[in-house]
Amino acid sequence: MNNKRKIYAGGYFIDTSVYKPIRRPFDGLVIGEAGFAGEDELETAIQAALQTEGTMADLPVYKRHKILLDIVSGMEKKRELLAGLLAQEAGKPLRYAEGEVARAMQTFKVAAEESLRLPGEYLRLDWTPAGEAKEGWVKYFPVGTIAGISPFNFPLNLSVHKIAPAIAAGNPVILKPASQTPMTILELAGIIDQTELPKGSLSILPMDRQTGNKLVTDRRIKMLSFTGSPVVGWKMKQQAGMKKILLELGGNAGVLITGSADLDLAVAKCLIGGFAYSGQVCIHAQRLFVEKSVFNEFAEKFVAGVKQLKYGDPLDPDTEISVMIDEENAIRVEDWIQEAVNDGANILTGGKRKGTYIEPTVLTQTKAVMKVCSLEVFGPVVTLEPVPDFTTGIGRMNESEYGLQAGVFTNDFQQVNQAFNELQVGGVIINDVPTFRVDHMPYGGVKKSGSGREGLKYSIREMMEPKLLVKPIK
Repeated sequence: MNNKRKIYAGGYFIDTSVYKPIRRPFDGLVIGEAGFAGEDELETAIQAALQTEGTMADLPVYKRHKILLDIVSGMEKKRELLAGLLAQEAGKPLRYAEGEVARAMQTFKVAAEESLRLPGEYLRLDWTPAGEAKEGWVKYFPVGTIAGISPFNFPLNLSVHKIAPAIAAGNPVILKPASQTPMTILELAGIIDQTELPKGSLSILPMDRQTGNKLVTDRRIKMLSFTGSPVVGWKMKQQAGMKKILLELGGNAGVLITGSADLDLAVAKCLIGGFAYSGQVCIHAQRLFVEKSVFNEFAEKFVAGVKQLKYGDPLDPDTEISVMIDEENAIRVEDWIQEAVNDGANILTGGKRKGTYIEPTVLTQTKAVMKVCSLEVFGPVVTLEPVPDFTTGIGRMNESEYGLQAGVFTNDFQQVNQAFNELQVGGVIINDVPTFRVDHMPYGGVKKSGSGREGLKYSIREMMEPKLLVKPIK
């Protein structure tokens, strides 16, 4: 394995004056070095992208389709390498790293399919006398250079959710990956470099936040697609000026388990939704509300399941839960747990920290104002509370300032309809956790959880602008 990775600027791998060590969160072992771009390298990338806007816009759809599928073929040949890199730099258990590589490949596949059916519309204009003998055509055009900023928790697939739709829509894209996890996406750059994608239309630049902020403020960049924290995302929107912006900002997703639910199914799903990748997931199942009639039974089974989760090295195929991304975040989560306990919460299991590892933790007797309830904990912490009935549960879930996705376990069709109509979220998942996502579905939230929608068809539309042509019929 080559342990020194250059940045990918304007379609070429280039050296920089700054290389930073990338460490395994599990044990601090250095797995390699990644180049970090400065202002000069960023300017190179911007200039290259601007010069390829016309080329990308004119690139025939069959070529876009072929490029996207060629990327999938290249990833297939290196899927074990990609999964191993991902597991090490992100501290992600191998089973989830392998799943992320598979999802990223699927994301490119779906983008290839969607590139064959880009949006467009024919309009009859003779609905009124003024429109007689005229017709309208709506065609969608690429917006131009796109900046993508991706987080550490899904460093491959969430980066691909910026790159793949940009290619399908005919836009150049400059990606800033998270500084903790640049290795996997730089490996992907080498795969993409072997395709026929026009040189200069893709740059992958690890950068510090100050340098990367130019992606937000530079007027030459036409759109920003950001996945990350709400505080950072909404500040970026204020700084972005007139450019289009797509924000996916996470939340503190709720789950409602009813008396009619299959409790064994709900327990199994909530164990994954609550603790996969140590809860460092935007749609982590953070707040569980259970109807009082089945609360004790669910709580007993759920806590027993949590205690059985296997901790270990992320490269061990049997590992179910490992470390957090760094000790700073582990300390933060530990502090939030202690604050909740000091304010009356009760720990049903877990609650302790060792270095970057936080034991999978279940809290009860919590209050809505506690950080573990009101904010995005982004750690292996779940709150578990009884509710007297379904309607009260819906209200408790809606208390949040966030609204990305919600899960509801019920076999009552009326409750399904009520949940869909009343939950203030971007997606309602029935008989599964809010952590469920397949990459072609519309994905995004309301309230503080973001603006716009990802999911390939939806991202592509966000990355294009409609233009109307009105012309005589004869």
